[in-house]
Amino acid sequence: MGLMEFFREFFLGFWDYETPKIMVVKNRTLGVIYRMVQFLVITYFIWYVFISQKAYQDIETRPESSVYTEMRGVGILGDSIRDTTEYVRPSEGGDVISTILRREVTHNQTQGTCAEHYNVPNANCTTDADCVKGEMDFDGHGQRTGRCVPYYNYTFKTCEIRSWCPIEEFAAVREPALVEAVNFSVFIKNAIHFPKFKVLRGNIKPRKPKKLLKCNYHPDTNPYCPVFKLGYIAEQAREKFRELCRTGGVIGVFINWKCDFDVDPSECIPTYSFRRLDLRKNLPSSGYHYWFAKYYNKDGLEYRTLIKAYGIRLDVIVHGQAGKFSLIPTIINTVTAMTSVGICSIICDWIMLTFIDKNEVYSERKFDDASKDPRPPTVTEITLTSFGSTHSDLSDGIPL
Repeated sequence: MGLMEFFREFFLGFWDYETPKIMVVKNRTLGVIYRMVQFLVITYFIWYVFISQKAYQDIETRPESSVYTEMRGVGILGDSIRDTTEYVRPSEGGDVISTILRREVTHNQTQGTCAEHYNVPNANCTTDADCVKGEMDFDGHGQRTGRCVPYYNYTFKTCEIRSWCPIEEFAAVREPALVEAVNFSVFIKNAIHFPKFKVLRGNIKPRKPKKLLKCNYHPDTNPYCPVFKLGYIAEQAREKFRELCRTGGVIGVFINWKCDFDVDPSECIPTYSFRRLDLRKNLPSSGYHYWFAKYYNKDGLEYRTLIKAYGIRLDVIVHGQAGKFSLIPTIINTVTAMTSVGICSIICDWIMLTFIDKNEVYSERKFDDASKDPRPPTVTEITLTSFGSTHSDLSDGIPL
């Protein structure tokens, strides 16, 4: 067959019409397979698609949300009392809040000259020639003066710098951890709005604010009390609180709203889950800490107290999904379900023609080509009987 003949056959065949042919196959095995596949397809659509996934509903997955947080509790560290002003950042609340569990404090820093830390690259020296005046190292603490000086009370020397002195690595004082913070409580207020359905929900009941001062969250007994102990949060995130006091950490507080507005909207209650978000391994990026300073004047000079704080940071993340009955997705998924039942015939045809039809008996009956196998026209014989006349009744003068 030449190339032109091939394209000619393809072009002419493109305009052919194919229609299904109904053929009843008396095969018990094939019949059982057919009904089993039908049962699985129908069960999938009824149980999973319509009941579990509620495909008959119109879904909204991008609600509008606001979060307000507040931490409560008082701790004692040595002879000092620590309240929320001391250990909570930021103080105004929001979707991110942190509490200080341990501090490293460098007291009485002032602008001046002092020895650079020996771990800084090229900071160790023996003479002034080893220190380049005006040079700055991004891993260091300040600008070099060009002098080589003893490292505080030690015998070795490092390059002198202009900075806040004394440097943190030399003068920092480690304070004990605020272990009492395990009983600090976090209040998380959340409001969520589903604009498609014009529904606004909150995680606290409006007329009972006084109960929030005495309750703690429980999914069964107190679902409308979003007050959590820090120890409870660490436990739910599968973390040890004492380890968090040492290294700090970032914990995600996930508020999940899954609402069905086909029932009473008051039954739309959020669920809470907790998970550690930063790396747990002993890496520079693991844990959570930050620096801040408190400035004051003394004898006409400006001083500061540098604080390196380790603590728990809570990131409140809100997820929301709501659904309500709608005719359009119901029709679409119903038609899809009815169409998918046709897969049963395709599977059984493949089984029949591949594994059962060894002698090609079924394939000869299933596929017919009416254009290549024309049937002869049907001949109908008509016998006319005359009673007493030799002429046709249809036309006069024509003998029979």
